[in-house]
Amino acid sequence: MDLVDNPDLPYNVFAKACPSRGTLEHVTGRWGALTLGALSEGSLRFNELRRRVDGVSEKMLSQTLQALERDGLVYRDAQPTNPPRVDYELTPLGHEVAGRLLGLIHFVEGRMDEVLAARERYDTARGGR
Repeated sequence: MDLVDNPDLPYNVFAKACPSRGTLEHVTGRWGALTLGALSEGSLRFNELRRRVDGVSEKMLSQTLQALERDGLVYRDAQPTNPPRVDYELTPLGHEVAGRLLGLIHFVEGRMDEVLAARERYDTARGGR
C-alpha cells in the first residue's frame, strides 16, 4: 500500500484543501509540538506552561493553545475564582497525538550527535557558516 495516499481514509493531508493539513500544522509546528509535549506531563496553568516551553511568547502560546483546543487536543478549564484560574490539559485525543510526537522528539534528541556531525560536514563542504 502507498503510505502517502491511503484510499481507505476520507482525508488526505497532501491535498491543499484538506482540513487535516491545518491540524497537522498545529501539531507539528514548533510551539504546537512543544506545548503538546509539555502537557503530556500533566495539567499546567498558562504561566507554568509558558515557563516549560522556553522561548514562547505569551501571544504565541495563547494562539497555539486556542488552535489545539479548537482541534480537540487540549482542554481549557477556567475556574471562576478570584483571581481566575485556568488550567490546560490534554484530551484523550491529545494524549494519543502527544505520545506519537514524544516518540519523534526522543528519537531526534537521541540522534543529535549525528545531526550535528552532518551539519558540520555540510558547512565545511560549503566553505563554513
